Amino acid sequence: MFVSYLILTLLHVQTAMLARPGGESIGCDDYLGSDKVVDKCGVCGGDNTGCQVVSGVFKHALTSLGYHRVVEIPQGATKINITEMHKSNNYLALRSRSGRSIINGNWAIDRPGKYEGGGTMFTYKRPNEISSTAGESFLAEGPTNEILDVYMIHQQPNPGVHYEYVIMGTNAISPQVPPHRRPGEPLNGQLDEEGRSQEDGEEKEKNGEKEDLPGEASEIFTSESVQTFPVRHPDRFSSHRPDNLVPPVPQPPRRSRDHNWKQLGTTECSTTCGKGSQYPIFRCVHRNTHEEVPESFCDSSMKPTPEEEPCNLFPCPAFWDIGEWSECSKTCGLGMQHRQVLCRQVYANRSLTVQPYRCQHLEKPETTSTCQLKICSEWQIRTDWTSCSVPCGVGQRTRDVKCVSNIGDVVDDEECNMKLRPNDIENCDMGPCAKSWFLTEWSERCSAECGVGVRTRSVVCMTNHVSSLPLEGCGNNRPAEATPCDNGPCTGKVEWFAGSWSQCSIGCGSGTQQREVICVRKNADTFEVLDPYECSFLERPPSQQSCHLQPCGAKWFSTEWSMCSKSCQGGFRVREVRCLSDDMTLSNLCDPQLKPEERESCNPQDCVPEVDENCKDKYYNCNVVVQARLCVYNYYKTACCASCTRVANRHAGFLGSR
Repeated sequence: MFVSYLILTLLHVQTAMLARPGGESIGCDDYLGSDKVVDKCGVCGGDNTGCQVVSGVFKHALTSLGYHRVVEIPQGATKINITEMHKSNNYLALRSRSGRSIINGNWAIDRPGKYEGGGTMFTYKRPNEISSTAGESFLAEGPTNEILDVYMIHQQPNPGVHYEYVIMGTNAISPQVPPHRRPGEPLNGQLDEEGRSQEDGEEKEKNGEKEDLPGEASEIFTSESVQTFPVRHPDRFSSHRPDNLVPPVPQPPRRSRDHNWKQLGTTECSTTCGKGSQYPIFRCVHRNTHEEVPESFCDSSMKPTPEEEPCNLFPCPAFWDIGEWSECSKTCGLGMQHRQVLCRQVYANRSLTVQPYRCQHLEKPETTSTCQLKICSEWQIRTDWTSCSVPCGVGQRTRDVKCVSNIGDVVDDEECNMKLRPNDIENCDMGPCAKSWFLTEWSERCSAECGVGVRTRSVVCMTNHVSSLPLEGCGNNRPAEATPCDNGPCTGKVEWFAGSWSQCSIGCGSGTQQREVICVRKNADTFEVLDPYECSFLERPPSQQSCHLQPCGAKWFSTEWSMCSKSCQGGFRVREVRCLSDDMTLSNLCDPQLKPEERESCNPQDCVPEVDENCKDKYYNCNVVVQARLCVYNYYKTACCASCTRVANRHAGFLGSR
């Protein structure tokens, strides 16, 4: 930061000399024609005797892994700049002499950013662009209020560490009031002779610190070139650029005038973050009293041209840039869709893609999701098999197979899975063709359980349809199809006895009906009821059968409920409801008032996190860990388990309530 002030000072002085009418420059006291400049100690008009610049390069060859001290920063140091001379896998670390870790302590690597320590604010930079060769750096304005030690976490050969800081001497010239304070504000409760506040300038210098961004490069300079530059900060003026950007025609300067142009603040920054711009505001003031007067009192041709100055250089918070969902991977049924999710940051009015870890404070949106455009069509068998095409021999039979959509319409076969299509044609064998009688075996059971009965067989005359000769038939000697059988006298015979069928269970459609079936012994004139076990060797008649009455007409059908959308704090679940007729096709004859609900609420109970007795805070200041967003590291997540878990639950509850 100290070196960057030097470069900005030199550029500011050169630009100001080129841009001012008549070749006159503005001094560090903001007066046109003033020759005062800021010396290396930060004193406007100083003679470089009020401070001592300490600088050097740590180039020791290190052999062991771990922490190695680089340099000691004494109490009261300002303009601190600790910079690696080249990118490496090493890390810089900072701790106080009292033993408190400030940056990268306890083998935990912190993210780049701002860290308070030693009474000042350190800016930790770690360029992460592939093309960047800049190393890590610690920058602080100071002054420090205690001794600090800079360490290197050694992992590979040391590329060298440049260090530099300023110590104010006992003969230091008291710094003049910074010229960028707002007019009229108090200095420790009092107004100085120009009505400007020192506290305001100090606070704005703190706000001027910026984080590392893509494209920044760090440079190293010697102590002889060290200077500071009074940074301009937003003032209580409008944010638009001044209208007098076109310089008037130069006129010969009039030195003996009572009024002069002086800078009084700057415009507001054009952006709140990510590098904006602002312009100095020049007002006409009395040379001696510094009182602001109308601009007509000053020579308009001598009014300086406002030069654009960068402001709010710190990056805007990173955010997840969510792309559009891709098309569903399937035209029907359950498929997948994808979208691109990138971590982006805005800088200099440009949106840049950055590493995902910069968005780790935000929950990453899903990149994949299930999708279903419609229910897939399915195959339906519309008819039974036809009769075989021949009475004997091998022929073919067919049936009707259609592709039917989810609403019951017949569609093209291509909309169904052709690999699952049922056969709609197959061979059938009607047996050999001959000119004789063909007989089956006699039935094994007699038609009567007791007494005289018959056994049967099938008899068929098969003719030859293949031959072209006239048919002769099978003759008149048809074999018998029945033969007598006798299972003995009926007295004492056991058998199943079935009662009459009951009424159908429903008034329409398909139902069931029952009847009583008992085991009995038949005597000459009576029946004796036996245990069912006595008839177990006989085939028991059915005690239930289906029954069909008149059609019921259309009825509402519904699917099972889906899973609840949330496990707690109130969700919903859905199901599909359709009106179907008796033949299971879509119908519009159902009563709309009887339609079942298609959506209902579920899981209304509160989300109560489970309490882990082993999850406790081991340190009293875990609130600082939470505020610093260090819960993403396992060490802090364990050491401050209760605090980190509580914050995670609040964050999850906030996301769930949206």
